[in-house]
Amino acid sequence: MRAVIQRVSQASVTVDGEVVGAIERGLLVLLGVAQGDTENDARTLATKVVELRIFEDDAGKMNRSLAEEEGSLLVVSQFTLLGDCRKGRRPSFIAAAAPELAEQLYQTFVAAVAVQGIRVATGRFRAQMDVALVNDGPVTLLLDSRKAF
Repeated sequence: MRAVIQRVSQASVTVDGEVVGAIERGLLVLLGVAQGDTENDARTLATKVVELRIFEDDAGKMNRSLAEEEGSLLVVSQFTLLGDCRKGRRPSFIAAAAPELAEQLYQTFVAAVAVQGIRVATGRFRAQMDVALVNDGPVTLLLDSRKAF
């Protein structure tokens, strides 16, 4: 499972002209589910995201977590994070999980964040989405559940 995490002052997702998810200060997570990912990967990654100390404290150091900041999370499914561009000019998405499994693990991730007391907004799974954000910092990180946290 891969996650691109962006610290934002605001972010939203629009589908067919309708805003389906929006947050103010918090994190935008683009989430890709790979073949072989499990519910444990989703829960572990959710905890890692919530506990990452990437918000500034009073001294200007990244020392505060999303929970401490009382921020929100916007989660957008993005299978293209599993794209392999090593050969040719067209990415291969063979490593991405099948849509049914991907949606299940996406929902597990969302629920695992919400159970930690974080307000969660989402995009719409398998929809063409327009994602708007104001990256705060900018701060952008990449997490992969297959690499040790």
